[in-house]
Amino acid sequence: MSELTSLTTSEMRAKLLSGEISSMELVSAHFDRIEETSDLNSFITLVKDQALKNAESADIIIKEKGSNSGLFTGIPVAIKDQLVTKGIETTCGSKMLKGFIPPYDCTAVKKLKDAGAIIVGKTNQDEFAMGSSNEYSAFGPVKNPWDNSRVPGGSSGGSAAAVASGQSPIALGTDTGGSIRQPAGLCGIYGMKPTYGRVSRYGAVAFASSLDQIGPFARSVKDLALTLQTISGLDSNDATSVKDKVPEFVKELESWESKDLKGIRFGIPKDLMSGGLEDSVSNSFNEVISRLVKLGAEIVEISLPHASSSLAAYYITAPAEAASNLARFDGIRYGHRSSSYHSLQELYEKSRAEGFGKEVKRRIMIGSFVLSSGYYDAYYKKAQQIRTLVINDYKAAFMNSCDVVLTPVSPTVAFKLGEKTSASPLTMYLADIFTVPINLAGLPGISIPTSLSPEKLPIGMQCVGPLFSESLLLGVASVFEREFKFPVTQRTTGRIN
Repeated sequence: MSELTSLTTSEMRAKLLSGEISSMELVSAHFDRIEETSDLNSFITLVKDQALKNAESADIIIKEKGSNSGLFTGIPVAIKDQLVTKGIETTCGSKMLKGFIPPYDCTAVKKLKDAGAIIVGKTNQDEFAMGSSNEYSAFGPVKNPWDNSRVPGGSSGGSAAAVASGQSPIALGTDTGGSIRQPAGLCGIYGMKPTYGRVSRYGAVAFASSLDQIGPFARSVKDLALTLQTISGLDSNDATSVKDKVPEFVKELESWESKDLKGIRFGIPKDLMSGGLEDSVSNSFNEVISRLVKLGAEIVEISLPHASSSLAAYYITAPAEAASNLARFDGIRYGHRSSSYHSLQELYEKSRAEGFGKEVKRRIMIGSFVLSSGYYDAYYKKAQQIRTLVINDYKAAFMNSCDVVLTPVSPTVAFKLGEKTSASPLTMYLADIFTVPINLAGLPGISIPTSLSPEKLPIGMQCVGPLFSESLLLGVASVFEREFKFPVTQRTTGRIN
């Protein structure tokens, strides 16, 4: 039944409604695929028995309600382990939370379940979403479906690998500095970071609260739109979620079926493109620009003068917020508790030393330092000033020069496992150069697969728009999808290399 695992959710729904397949068959096929490709290590937790039970119920609902059933009824989905799931272990990829069974669902998860989706499991990730390669997990690294010797990207690498390999048609991830877009790019699928506030963060275990955002992975732009439409909207449990009415993303996407890119201005930020690109990524980027011109787009050079300072501002802001958010995991209120201690102070020290991995410890220490007395003004306050300048740069660009900002997703293709973890942490952090400015500015961004490198590894492009311009980005992505014809389903059938 490998053909079932390469379908889009829209195709799955059509076959479910026609009676051509059942949800039981569909969910079973995906668990068979998960088992067949278990060496990817995409999942931390699987819930097969519950999923099959839910599939049985879904078949009854579809038979009774037909097209009036929820849009995801009977369709399997994967959930990043950063998002709490009622009755299903949620670890955030950390020993600190091993064994934690949440009593409630993350809002985005609940909305998918309310639409009939069936959770197959929780995907592997960098610990507490801190990483760009999915090698910082207490449950081992995830492997890239295109080349098992390489990383899938991070921190949502498990979700990206699951969708790319046919283990799930869609998945949810979180994006704090590129953690949806970068793994989507390295795994050859579509991924979107919505505008900050578009999707409720309630139930996403906090890393950096002013940067975190939940978003979808999919193998088609339509599936991306359908998932985003389902999980978006105001939530009284999240004061940062916005009141704006959720657009009908799928319906608006239909208007792009006969469109090209005539009249769309793509801004190329010279400040970010000054160097550091692998030849294959640079060549692909130039080819994309040439193709866009043929499709009627206007290419303009823009200036984002403070974008080059984004990495520094991000790696002060995010660790500072992480140090505050992760203070709750002390072995008493939450998290792993050491079995050997002689004082309260020793309990704190041992529990956190045993429960957290090295990258999480590194960021907690950085964050505590930049927030400490005597250093706050020099580091954290300065980072927030730079953040404001970055926001203003993008505002000016969209107001005066362009409709969409175009960059590669990553300066390199997927790199070898262990290649950057053995080097300076800065080497890994530089992989986020194109993605972190978007989180600082709160803007929406989408990762679009466009080509393969000479090594047959995916190369993705990132489109960024003004606040709440998801409809525009999805429309542009649909033109890319139609014109570039990237073989998204190539890894969903047959044995992973």
